[in-house]
Amino acid sequence: PGPACGGESPSKPDGSSYTCTFSEDFTSSTLDSSKWMVATTAQSGFTGGECYVNTPNNISISDGSLHLTSRVEPAPFVCHSPYGDFKTTQTGASVLSYGRFAQTYGRFEFRARFPSADTPDFDSALWMYPQNPAYGGWPNSGEIDVAEWLGSGYGNQRVFPSVHYAGQTSASTGMNCTVPDADTAFHRYAVNWTATTMYFYYDDQLCFQHSWAPNAPLIAPKPFDKAFDLVMTQTGRKSAVAGSSLTMDVDWVRAWK
Repeated sequence: PGPACGGESPSKPDGSSYTCTFSEDFTSSTLDSSKWMVATTAQSGFTGGECYVNTPNNISISDGSLHLTSRVEPAPFVCHSPYGDFKTTQTGASVLSYGRFAQTYGRFEFRARFPSADTPDFDSALWMYPQNPAYGGWPNSGEIDVAEWLGSGYGNQRVFPSVHYAGQTSASTGMNCTVPDADTAFHRYAVNWTATTMYFYYDDQLCFQHSWAPNAPLIAPKPFDKAFDLVMTQTGRKSAVAGSSLTMDVDWVRAWK
């Protein structure tokens, strides 16, 4: 049988129904390697100063949810990277569908609960990235942030959707998507991606839409005319004390076309 998507079949803008193409409910005790891979700094060089690792302390599944945890480790350690090793006390977690699932256009949705909004210096992201960056390095090939939850100082009730590309402006980020209890309750974060416009829905309510206008020589629908992976990332805390941690919980991930 194909993906289930919780038995749901959302409607397209024209009134017809989407077809489920990807469904993950995290019902097993370990990450399904046929759907996901773990992004580590040692493998990819991916970092923002923290070290992305694949350990049970950072990535785990229980009670039907994926738990992505950023930690301040007890002591500095050497993080290995193909671009040069470095010392840090921060570890982070990132999981993506690279090589397993990617899609151009459709509806993509996460149900998640974020860490405490009162904590500074972190980033929780439910996002999408090009499977093959055909138009060059970031931001030329694009990035879709379905929902980004930042530490205190960014508005404790705001969850930010963004469309990143060469030519973006401040209008490429939604500044008014409020989810008052995003850190204490699970909510649904979705994007309907068409050839001309991204429509972002939080709990099925449209809160932001954006039609992109890339820099020359690209012309829309470029760069968002290629397949994108699903990504979930929890970053570290630069100002936190040793032994502290933050966790983003993801209940399910679904895609339709």
